Amino acid sequence: MTLAELDNTDLAGLAQDLRARGEPFAIATVIRTLGATAAKPGAKALLGADGDIRQGWIGGGCVRAALRRATERAIRDRKPQLISLQPQDLLAEKGIDAGADLDGIRYARNGCPSKGSMDIFVEPILPQPELVVIGASPVAHALARLAPQFQWAVTATDTAPDLIPTPKGARRMVVVATQGAGDLDGLQCALSSGAEFVAFVGSRRKFAALADKLIAAGVDQTEIDKVEAPAGLAIDAVTPEEIALSILAQLIQQRRRHQRGQGGDHD
Repeated sequence: MTLAELDNTDLAGLAQDLRARGEPFAIATVIRTLGATAAKPGAKALLGADGDIRQGWIGGGCVRAALRRATERAIRDRKPQLISLQPQDLLAEKGIDAGADLDGIRYARNGCPSKGSMDIFVEPILPQPELVVIGASPVAHALARLAPQFQWAVTATDTAPDLIPTPKGARRMVVVATQGAGDLDGLQCALSSGAEFVAFVGSRRKFAALADKLIAAGVDQTEIDKVEAPAGLAIDAVTPEEIALSILAQLIQQRRRHQRGQGGDHD
């Protein structure tokens, strides 16, 4: 589903606003009902990262807890969820425990007196991953120009910035391409930014010398070991543009890790 396909204008407007602010959310859609249910197939709701309904309607309090858990899973695992709410006696008849995950369907107990059943598809809408490029080098400039073409939200800065924590469900990666002008500050900023991936443009020897300084400054060795240095995949890159391409390929590799076979995401 694209946001443009939402026929509820209020829901679509809120979705666009959250998208613009880089906040993750989910769209829940009723796809099947059996028996008496308040919501019918096609009903939609927009839920925040905390699982609370922000817009739309998809049923009463009987479904909220299961829907909240499904939304939190969808955003955490970065993949859609299909939940089936059924009355306890029907689950027992089928030999299924509430909370069971069978064939990609998560089952939950519907405690509503109507004892209807409802299947709900929960689709996470995730912000573009943030790429912070630190440095005024030719490689930094080339990477900052190239990355937006591949759906990265780029923050390019000549010097180490003050980075706010990422929202729940958001992703951040940092490339330090200072190349001699503020290397240590750039690395310290990157390692304290909460980034899931940090890369340094420079030789192994140069990074080893900087690592000693980071340790002296109190940075834990386990954090230092996470830095990819030199940055980029080994493609024998020479020019700044080629080096930037090798780094972007490495970033995409990190971004798509564990996603093959799951379908795409919406970042």
